[in-house]
Amino acid sequence: MRYLILVVLSFYLISCESKSEAEKIVDLAIQAHGGEAYKNSKIEFDFRNIHYSIYKSASGFEYIREFSDSTGNVKDVLNNEGFVRTVNDIKIDTLTEERIGAFSRSVNSVAYFAFLPYGLNDAAAIKSHLGTTEINGENYEMIKVTFHQEGGGDDFDDEFLYWIGSDDHFVDFMAYSYHTDGGGVRMREVSKVQKVGGIRFQNYLNLKPEDKNTPVESMQELFENGKLELLSEINLDNIQVKPLEE
Repeated sequence: MRYLILVVLSFYLISCESKSEAEKIVDLAIQAHGGEAYKNSKIEFDFRNIHYSIYKSASGFEYIREFSDSTGNVKDVLNNEGFVRTVNDIKIDTLTEERIGAFSRSVNSVAYFAFLPYGLNDAAAIKSHLGTTEINGENYEMIKVTFHQEGGGDDFDDEFLYWIGSDDHFVDFMAYSYHTDGGGVRMREVSKVQKVGGIRFQNYLNLKPEDKNTPVESMQELFENGKLELLSEINLDNIQVKPLEE
């Protein structure tokens, strides 16, 4: 028994030592924001008058959004098997590949940001530590995330930068560049925090620079110099966290 314990402990220590600095920082952030609660819960919330139900695990995911428009009650489901839209419970089989891609990206984007920083450990994510910086008197670890093309989805060439608190491990700021719909770059600053079901949810101020080709690494300087414009607010309402049935 003592030998078995030593083997397990040795394996754990080797595993920890093999992780990069960026991976260790992201692990601490995930733990600070919710840890195991992410794996054992289905999350529901309203965002811009659309209801979302989000589930994500190491082996699968399912993102659902529901809303009503002139066509009726619309339900979009994105999971490991693909994307399906129904209207009044009738499957829509006439969607073009372009429309399916646009709807899928829209659903996936909301789910990705709502689940942060949990998604940063996806297999396709490439994480690097850019060092330590200071914003508003607080120290932050700067983690840049890019993606492998395989498994990285349609937006694999997007870039993200996260400012993770050196002491509390919270993600207080993020910046990202994207290439869909003409492309651009954004920075988000946390405006409100809600803790529900053991998970930390954050609202954001969504900021943009004058030049849409600004590198994500330049966004902090623009933010500190008041050179970013408030574009919108990212607010999650009516949040519910439901434990998954065993």
